[in-house]
Amino acid sequence: MGLRERPVEHDGVLVGPADGGNGTGVLVLSGSSGRVERDRAVLLARAGVSAALTYRWFGGPGQPAGIWEYPLEAFAPAVATLAERCDRVVLLGVSKTAEAFLAYAAEDPSVDAVVALAPSNVVWANVGAGPDGALRPQHSSWSRDGAALPFVPYDDDAEPVGDPPAFAPVYAQSLRSAGGRVAAATIPVERFFGDVLLVAGGDDQVWPSVAFARAVQARRGALELPTTLVTHPDAGHRVILPGEGVVSGGLPMARGGTEVADRALGERAWPEIRRVLDLGREGRPPI
Repeated sequence: MGLRERPVEHDGVLVGPADGGNGTGVLVLSGSSGRVERDRAVLLARAGVSAALTYRWFGGPGQPAGIWEYPLEAFAPAVATLAERCDRVVLLGVSKTAEAFLAYAAEDPSVDAVVALAPSNVVWANVGAGPDGALRPQHSSWSRDGAALPFVPYDDDAEPVGDPPAFAPVYAQSLRSAGGRVAAATIPVERFFGDVLLVAGGDDQVWPSVAFARAVQARRGALELPTTLVTHPDAGHRVILPGEGVVSGGLPMARGGTEVADRALGERAWPEIRRVLDLGREGRPPI
């Protein structure tokens, strides 16, 4: 399938099939590496979406160095770009952007669906330093309209395990020690009425994404909102979709799983991703 690519800000690219695709636009962002997910965007465009948009969302020139009260409205221009060109807009996030997109979608009716890979059900404290270069005191990862979202702080007495470090025990202990803050920090996923697809590995050593995903599923299920969870017991934090290579980068840490299991999770998730992306129908002219 022939593709058309258009460069966008922050080393990004907007890519779509020359024949127009199916009318769905996808915002495809990385997790805490901040990298440009060009290969994944190309994969989705080749599968038939009308437009896949990706860019470096932090850590580049003129951008925040860390995920520190990052304004959720910063995603709005990319969503608007896709909405102008496509009939539907889907957000596909990984880890920290899965967390962000679940929060963002609750307030933007132009979003039709969210695909959350290795998600969180709560807002966490900052990842990386703030504008002053300091990691402490802790702040929320996200803000909206200038106000920090309530968050769960990290327990500074909790220690990662192993080398490279597995941080899942830190997140688990932090939830226990900051139990009084969890309710306020829980993402109001019930405010988003579109489709939510959750994908998580049972051997995730970064954070307990299956437990987080089940919490999202339960909260939305209470209102019978469309929600699907795909898991694999041996997969880790990474989800490798069919046709993707293994991507490295980000902070050195144990991610769990194996390439075989991570690919198996991607294979399980792919039919559901195709469903959410509404692949298989004609759409608007190409970008």
